[in-house]
Amino acid sequence: MPRVAVFCDALRGLDMIRSASAALGAIALLALLAGCATPVAGSGSAAPTTDSTEIEVDAAWLDGGRMIGLVTIGSSTCIPTASDVVLRDGGIEVTLAEPEAETPCTRDMAPRVTLVAVPEGVDPTQSVDIWVTGEGTFGETELDGASSLIVGGDTDYLPSAGWTDVDGEFVLLTWGSSSCAPVLQDATAAGAEVTLTFQTPPEDQVCTMDIAPRGLVASVDGIGDDDEVFAILTGGEFDNVRVPIVGSR
Repeated sequence: MPRVAVFCDALRGLDMIRSASAALGAIALLALLAGCATPVAGSGSAAPTTDSTEIEVDAAWLDGGRMIGLVTIGSSTCIPTASDVVLRDGGIEVTLAEPEAETPCTRDMAPRVTLVAVPEGVDPTQSVDIWVTGEGTFGETELDGASSLIVGGDTDYLPSAGWTDVDGEFVLLTWGSSSCAPVLQDATAAGAEVTLTFQTPPEDQVCTMDIAPRGLVASVDGIGDDDEVFAILTGGEFDNVRVPIVGSR
């Protein structure tokens, strides 16, 4: 056991606090015990441990403000999931869980998105701090509010998109079969429009009949200075679907 832990345990076992004649000593003792307390997450950081590695985290508003897309860098086929999401001190704490150890993963390093339901009490029209912890990792980011977003309500199951802090990068959310997510083939920008072309799935593709959220990260150059930019989804299951990309860029 570390020396600090032994010392803290010994302090907690003392009976000095019970003695009225030792009042001043008790005050000093309580100050020492406070230094032994376990840090509480949500006090302005992800409360990393000494052996945690800081990772880059970006975020985007999705689904009209009901969802956030967290972007991290890693294997494109092994995307972490949000195992716990908590609203604390006005910010959002997210715990990321990696896939099972035996899951086969590609060895690439790519931006990938973890979809997070926005906790009740968050106003997407206002900026929010996001603290992320994972298995030996931590990170944080600030997501600017967007005036066009709403507070609460049920999803409309329509595609949505939101900018991250990275130039030209945004997250796209679509709804459909969880086993047949659309595969992005190409992304090009022209003025205030970003055209996303998706691969045509094979005719013999077998898909589950569920309706699930699917997220992907796209990045383009050459976007105009227009305040409002739209993503045009074409190919695959999409027929020129027009989606506004919300948030700051």
